[in-house]
Amino acid sequence: MTQKKLKVLIVDDSIVFRQMLARSLSEDKGIEVVATASDPYDARDKILQYQPHVMTLDVEMPKMNGIDFLKKLMPQYPLPTVVVSSLSENVFNALNAGAVDFVSKPQPGDLKAREQFIKELILKIKIASTAKIFNKKTGRENGIVMTPFSQQKRDIKMIAIGASTGGTEALYNILTKLPPTMPGIVIVQHMPPGFTKMYADRLNNSCLLDVKEAETGDVVLPGKVFIAPGAFHMKVKKLGTQFIIECFKGEKVNGHCPSVDVLFHSVADHLGDQAMGIILTGMGYDGAKGLLAMNKKGSITFGQDEKSCVVYGMPRVAFNIGAVQKQLPLNHMADAICKLAAQ
Repeated sequence: MTQKKLKVLIVDDSIVFRQMLARSLSEDKGIEVVATASDPYDARDKILQYQPHVMTLDVEMPKMNGIDFLKKLMPQYPLPTVVVSSLSENVFNALNAGAVDFVSKPQPGDLKAREQFIKELILKIKIASTAKIFNKKTGRENGIVMTPFSQQKRDIKMIAIGASTGGTEALYNILTKLPPTMPGIVIVQHMPPGFTKMYADRLNNSCLLDVKEAETGDVVLPGKVFIAPGAFHMKVKKLGTQFIIECFKGEKVNGHCPSVDVLFHSVADHLGDQAMGIILTGMGYDGAKGLLAMNKKGSITFGQDEKSCVVYGMPRVAFNIGAVQKQLPLNHMADAICKLAAQ
């Protein structure tokens, strides 16, 4: 029995880029490009005509930009969407409007970068096809009852969080609800270079916490949040009584750089029962073994539950290997963190 191909709609105002994408994506045996569109109005008609499984969407377009299009489209027709964009904060506006993920456009003429871009886009199209699309108007997780904690509040010195697909919105949901009295927070969100600084700055403008893209030598202090820079692993080390961040180049771990596992293992080694580890929405298994190491050293460990995940991959693996002490819906995660860790 042959597997059905994923039907993909490409939306971009550049005919050259549309043709390149259509040609390149069609080379994958699991993908069929059913149509291309030059603007959102054209795209709307093609969505109704071809009923694609996934859409790739440029942000900057004539007649209506991609963000406004997503805002109009998603409530009526929740179509998994991968944004294809140049380096711009608009990507995060698109994710907020309902896109599943994004891929950064390569520089014209850079064949190696284009090859890598196509590989990444194919992977993200396939992930997007499995993603849950939430209708923000009706809420993400209605009717979920919070169960009481068995853990007692304890002296938590650091909170480590890992996330991938769907993580930018999940992290925003959590961090914007936390008070400035939190222990230091270290985060790996799978994201390419350039975007991590933009994302950190965006969070910093929305949070009571102080958020920045991490650099080697940063000291993890209460009220501070550090996001691992794209293309660099991040770990923490103890220096006297302080915890210092180290960012370094390295081979991909579990297919990622930065890797959640690299961070979690370092937290397990240096903080043990003075840490909290949280694994959020994302495809794959990065972070599961590191969270298990944290659990074995006495850390509090949470995983996002299946119902509230865009992609229940990383949290599922972590839960299945016994790394997660408690699964929580996203909209209860901040409250749980505060109850156990606020200083």
